[in-house]
Amino acid sequence: MSGKPTLDSSLLNPPEELEVRILDLSGANGSDPVETVRGFRSLEHANAFARRYVRDSLDRCRTRGARPDAVLAAWFAFGEDAEVAGGGDQAWKSATELHDFANQAARDAEERNWRALDPRRDEDDDAAEDEE
Repeated sequence: MSGKPTLDSSLLNPPEELEVRILDLSGANGSDPVETVRGFRSLEHANAFARRYVRDSLDRCRTRGARPDAVLAAWFAFGEDAEVAGGGDQAWKSATELHDFANQAARDAEERNWRALDPRRDEDDDAAEDEE
């Protein structure tokens, strides 16, 4: 062994089945995801997308002056969760940060900007370039 640190290759080269499933917590869609997002460049990309998606959903459920328990109750009734699938133990899970999110609103818009990380945006950009 060379003594050099090695990167977990699954972080940089995700398996083909890597996806983020968007779940409607209101139950309107049952246990099926309302949407499945694919095309992530890495597990880190999928994790960041899912984290921001949940952060945005929870903050949209926040009302002025609401206590953290009320924010969580609103999110569980009306929000959307995001599950990273195909990432194994390295996949981000909303449960790890949900209470922190409820306790403190996002400090800036970037914390909630999942659209900037949406791989479907890249596909739309490619389609627009092909049309030109």
